Amino acid sequence: MNNDMKTILLCSDGSAFADSIYRYGAWFARRFQAQAKVLFVTDIRGQKVVSTGNLSGSIGLGASEQLLNELVNLEYEKAKLNNQRSRLILQNAGQVLKTEGVETVELINQTGFLVDCFHEFEAEADMVVLGKRGEAAEFASGHLGANIDRIVRSSTKPCLVTPQTFVPIERLLVAYDGSPTGQRILKFLTANAYGFKDVTIHLLTVAKTDAAKADSETKRSKQLVKAEQQLQQAGLTLQSSLLIGDPEKAIAQYIDQHQINLLVMGAYGHRRIRHLVIGSTTVQLLRSSEIAVLLFR
Repeated sequence: MNNDMKTILLCSDGSAFADSIYRYGAWFARRFQAQAKVLFVTDIRGQKVVSTGNLSGSIGLGASEQLLNELVNLEYEKAKLNNQRSRLILQNAGQVLKTEGVETVELINQTGFLVDCFHEFEAEADMVVLGKRGEAAEFASGHLGANIDRIVRSSTKPCLVTPQTFVPIERLLVAYDGSPTGQRILKFLTANAYGFKDVTIHLLTVAKTDAAKADSETKRSKQLVKAEQQLQQAGLTLQSSLLIGDPEKAIAQYIDQHQINLLVMGAYGHRRIRHLVIGSTTVQLLRSSEIAVLLFR
């Protein structure tokens, strides 16, 4: 068995999305007999204990020694609570993953900022899993989570962005555009075909309507036929379609009509600003989608 997926990195934030991160991570880990690493980063701002000197500056020089000492003690208590919270979050992650049948689990706690700590662990992983929204999830349902854009933009590995509720993956949709990133997606699926053996792969290409519609359609359909052959040769169950229209709308409608559980797509559009932000279609689909999205750069 050609095992291309050996390590899955789960970035936990302890939010309402954490449980879903573990369950999706477990689905992939079980399928590919991979190990799971859970990374929880304690925010460095909550760990810094202020000195009495700093406090006297902010409260006023006349503040009593007793008051200053009490404030310093409070800061120490806060730091201690943060450490306990980290331990409990990771303990819970380990329990969920073991219950879900993952044999090898490593729990990692770092202090700092996720975007800074991330690359050290990402280098050794074959896939990264993170929640669609972070700890402030309850307050902003249309928000993507501050870390997602930065992590997806800088990660060299496939990034699985999970919704709040886990759904087993039975139908997977590949939004295929024939680009180098599209080729990477096909390569990923063929290399890991054994893990998707009972999953129906829907291959969708969307050609935009424009003056060169006929040319665009012909080119797209040729790309699609080639991609089909590649996936079929790997023994995957396939259903493919070529649609005309706006990619974002066409993909969203297809997801609803075919009850897709996982969308697989490139993270960037073809604009010059691709190095600055995730492609606009990707952002819209991530915001509106209630299913997991696997992003490739």
